[in-house]
Amino acid sequence: MTDSDFVSRLGAERCVAILRTRHAAGAAPAMEAAVRGGFRVVEFTLGTAGALDLTAAFARRGDCLVGVGTVLTADEARAAVAAGAAFLVSPVVDEAVMAVARSLGVPMVPGCQTPTELLRAHRAGAPVQKVFPAAPPAQLGSYLGPLPFLRLLPTSGVDADNAAAYLQTGCFAVGFVSSLFGEDDIAAGRFDRIEARARTLLAAVRTVP
Repeated sequence: MTDSDFVSRLGAERCVAILRTRHAAGAAPAMEAAVRGGFRVVEFTLGTAGALDLTAAFARRGDCLVGVGTVLTADEARAAVAAGAAFLVSPVVDEAVMAVARSLGVPMVPGCQTPTELLRAHRAGAPVQKVFPAAPPAQLGSYLGPLPFLRLLPTSGVDADNAAAYLQTGCFAVGFVSSLFGEDDIAAGRFDRIEARARTLLAAVRTVP
């Protein structure tokens, strides 16, 4: 997937369902619930048991853009792409791993916190920059004042109450983690609750034109 294709697809959806769970048996049905609720860009973190198998299964469906997160090494990047990942995500900026992703023909979204890290990621070729963990909306808006060319994707800390504020302040998209996938619900098999939260979160995103 080219960077421009990724930007176009993510820009249309404006949100990502990010699954990180210890409960391997519940991972697939949890993401299925998010997709039923309306998510079309999804991410499996490598901390989730069977993440690459899940990536392969969901990539074959054809109705989702599937990425792999917590990619920290070149070998992990290669394995994720071999499994079918259309994009890669990392909690850090590592130009060497980003270069491998580029050689594999997939976009990579590195994790940043400061304006310096965000600009570094942009100059290294990241089409979208993950803000991890999410800083307050007003703070990210202040970053975009002098750096309007950035495409910010705050994750870990975004929920139904603040998702619209992030988008209104100029963020490109938002990522939902625990606010979508509750560990207790995954463990107990309450996937209907995840589907309901997915609908609520998407409704919050769609309040912003």
